[in-house]
Order: sequence, then C-alpha cells, then structure tokens
Amino acid sequence: MKSPVVKRSIVIAGHKTSVSLEEAFWKCLKEIATSRDLTLSDLVASIDTDRRYGNLSSAIRLFVLDHFRAQNADPRPQSASRASGARATASAFQAD
Repeated sequence: MKSPVVKRSIVIAGHKTSVSLEEAFWKCLKEIATSRDLTLSDLVASIDTDRRYGNLSSAIRLFVLDHFRAQNADPRPQSASRASGARATASAFQAD
C-alpha cells in the first residue's frame, strides 16, 4: 500500500531540506503561494521563520489549516450570527 505522505526537497534560505506532507497539503500550499504571488520556497521559508515549535511539516500543516479556517470565518458580527451559530459551525467543519 502506497503512503499518502509525499517527501519533497525544497530550498529554504539557500539550504536544501526535505519535507514530508500529504499530497493534499502540497496542493493547498502551492495554491496559497500562487495566490500571494510567492514561490513555494519563499512561502515555506516564511512558515519556517515564524514557527515556534514542532517540526517543519507540522508547521506547514497548521499554516494551511489556519489559512483555510480564516477564509471560512463568518464575517458577520457575533450577535447577528448567534441565531445561525450551529449552521455556521457545521459549515466550517464540512469545509475541513
């Protein structure tokens, strides 16, 4: 059985390193880099610089998760969203 984790080499700040991520995370990471007009290496270097703990693969997964959670955040004020809070929460989890 083939592992869903894919190991790729990437250059970060002039140093070559390997990062192991599931294909879905690689795809999302590339999408984010493109939307920000960054190279994949530049985006990963930024994630590496900002991480406070854990390994780089975990930091990338958390970055991607945070990115899409922020996109799916309900922009309405708290009081307006209370009536549909359960629906909004369900929608957010379905997007994951």
